[in-house]
Amino acid sequence: MSHYDLIVLGAGSGNMLPGDDLRHLRTAIVEPDRFGGTCLNRGCIPTKMSVVAAEAASNARAAARLGVHATVETVNWKEIRDRIFGRIDPLHDKALAYRRENGIDVYTEPARFVAPKTLLVGSEQLTADTIVVAAGSRPKLPPIPGLSDVPYHTSDTVMRIDEIPPSILIVGGGFIAAEFGHVFASFGSRVTIVQSGPRLLMAEDEQVSAAFTEAAAQRHRLFLEAQVSVVRPDGGAGITATVAGPAGEVDVHADLLLICTGRRPNTDLIDATAGGLTLDEHGHVITDEAYRTGVPGVWALGDVTNHFQLKHMANAEVRVVAHNLQHPGAERGLTSRVAPHAVFTEPQIASVGLTEQDARARGVEHVVALRRYSDTAYGWALEDTTGFAKLLVDPTARTLLGAHIFGPHAAILIQPLIQAMSLGQTVDQVARDVLYIHPALTELIEQALLDVPHPASAPQT
Repeated sequence: MSHYDLIVLGAGSGNMLPGDDLRHLRTAIVEPDRFGGTCLNRGCIPTKMSVVAAEAASNARAAARLGVHATVETVNWKEIRDRIFGRIDPLHDKALAYRRENGIDVYTEPARFVAPKTLLVGSEQLTADTIVVAAGSRPKLPPIPGLSDVPYHTSDTVMRIDEIPPSILIVGGGFIAAEFGHVFASFGSRVTIVQSGPRLLMAEDEQVSAAFTEAAAQRHRLFLEAQVSVVRPDGGAGITATVAGPAGEVDVHADLLLICTGRRPNTDLIDATAGGLTLDEHGHVITDEAYRTGVPGVWALGDVTNHFQLKHMANAEVRVVAHNLQHPGAERGLTSRVAPHAVFTEPQIASVGLTEQDARARGVEHVVALRRYSDTAYGWALEDTTGFAKLLVDPTARTLLGAHIFGPHAAILIQPLIQAMSLGQTVDQVARDVLYIHPALTELIEQALLDVPHPASAPQT
């Protein structure tokens, strides 16, 4: 048995924890997969590198609206793939070597709790005064009959395929499905999406969700309010899926099947309950605001505990936990509970705070302002006819309750609104006390803020 001051279980965001301030602790990192976690190896980074290549292709094809008539001669998938993973893959060995060279023990076998604050790693038992659980998440597979009998991919594997499939069937309608639909359609695949709900991106503001579904229907074959009832081999390399929807059953052939039905925390893989950890109904570790679990000395962060499953949230949590480990008795939580996100599809989407349907369901008084890209000078330059920014505002305090952007560069444009929400600035301050460059696209935000109605001029909802 080996005993440590600190064990970090997971080397995604968890690998950021052992910094200079904790150098005095005898530390071990346990990571049976690759350093960098989902974000670096299978998520944020490789998908966005794929999206950039996809945008180059789709923008070239769409340039005719600007009077530029361009064609895409070929898409070299292997070159795209190897550019991505040629940069990413060497980082694991470098990170592992760096940790070991700097006095941290690294264990590369699977770990599971066998008692509170006791881990079995391979055949070795480890204990620690402090354990930080950052074991991440993995794709969730739906109970589709026949799935185990056919080849399929998830977001973990699909970016490493050898060839672009002529056709692809995507099961799921969330942000992972939306991004991969955009990528593979841009590279020439015929994309079919099967979504159980009435729209794609159901977690977004309903106006954004409806707009994206309409845009996606122009690029993909959509089955909404539908389920894959069975999949089977088709005799070749592909599959045939029976899709059951409002119009009945339809057989759909695809050369590649991609499952995008969400992610689940890895608490089952580490036997979290054997370690005394309490889980919620989704399998996430329950913590307090400071990220302490119910077991003294055990903390949790990232996908294993929060439902957002966003890298920027995990990064912020690492900073909080690092502070709390150094300052017992003076622990703190996140300074802001605002959790923004973006979907890097076409059009791009960014969101923070309440959606309009959330506000209605909770009975939150709000007013709405909506400004379209086509109302701005740069929107004219883009010839954008569908994009918009939508703001939900507290009619009394005049502070933002939510912001939702649908259109080019949404993930950048939303940042001043995130800042306003985090700092408690009013929409009037952000609109009138700041100069916006003309004719930059940021005028979309300025004009939306200036459009926020006052109670005297518009009814509250």
